[in-house]
Amino acid sequence: MLTPNDVPAPKLIERLAKHMKQNIDQLTPPSWANIVKTGAHVEKQPQNPDWWYIRCASLLRKIYVHGPIGLEKLRADYGGGKGFTVTPNHVAKAGGAILRKALQQLEAAGLIQTSKPHGRRVTREGRRLLQEMAEEISRELVKQLPELEKYQKGD
Repeated sequence: MLTPNDVPAPKLIERLAKHMKQNIDQLTPPSWANIVKTGAHVEKQPQNPDWWYIRCASLLRKIYVHGPIGLEKLRADYGGGKGFTVTPNHVAKAGGAILRKALQQLEAAGLIQTSKPHGRRVTREGRRLLQEMAEEISRELVKQLPELEKYQKGD
């Protein structure tokens, strides 16, 4: 059985975001999503109109790979360097409201759950969704490059 660790992360996140936008009604961008920055370390709001779904897909994958994981660790992971002048950059965390709202929506969709002292972890449904997407991507990659077939597990 293939896992999300076995396929390239950008392809998985892109496919998962597209699936979430079309099929999961609980995931909807908030009204403020088109004007908000993702943190103090960025200059402008995201330019991609589907950035909310991409962030939710990225969060789901990150929780699968590193979970259980808490909000502060996620804020640090999605943060970056702040410094728009000639001085050296300093670390800044990502905005917490965006991540918190996305996590709440993923919980409402039944893809993650709260594990009280540790943070959030992926539910059985979320794990199944990620593994199905990973298998689809792997099949497509094998069609493009047949020599990758020897790396597939369990087929």
